[in-house]
Amino acid sequence: MFIGYARVSTSDQHLDLQKDALNAVGCERIFTDIASGAKAQRPGLTEAIQYCRPDDTLIVWKLDRLGRSLPHLVETVRDLDARRIGFKSLQEDIDTTTSSGKLIFHIFASLAEFERDIIRERTKAGLIAARARGRKGGRPKGVDEKKKKAALSLKKDPDRSVKDICEIVGISRNTYYKYTASE
Repeated sequence: MFIGYARVSTSDQHLDLQKDALNAVGCERIFTDIASGAKAQRPGLTEAIQYCRPDDTLIVWKLDRLGRSLPHLVETVRDLDARRIGFKSLQEDIDTTTSSGKLIFHIFASLAEFERDIIRERTKAGLIAARARGRKGGRPKGVDEKKKKAALSLKKDPDRSVKDICEIVGISRNTYYKYTASE
């Protein structure tokens, strides 16, 4: 059985073109979403995938209708394959129920893995370079010792309000209480 999935990003757009193409190839059921491709929550896609049974084929008009990114697309199609569900994209002419379609999709999967590795390498190199320049990373300390001592000193003056102390020292109220509560 052919199951169709169509998606548009905004309510100003129309699903007609995609639905017509899915009906033309014989989709017996079509699920839809009106949601940005970047959104993880797409109830129509979830429902379509749950509706599919082994030996069914999930069909989309175009690849970008299914996946938020190349890694997400690869993951989704691998999940379908694990359940013995085929996948077909009409515009790119990819059909994982055929040998050539599987080959093309494995090339996509390799590219996605390559992309992840490159990002990981760049991130690692950037962190090493930052450490070499003295940056440690992580969240900065709220108050240095000088400000902490100034806040504690001003706290002893009964004429100073918490608001005044925070403005003088240049810290937030939360930071003031955090560093002066034990003193």
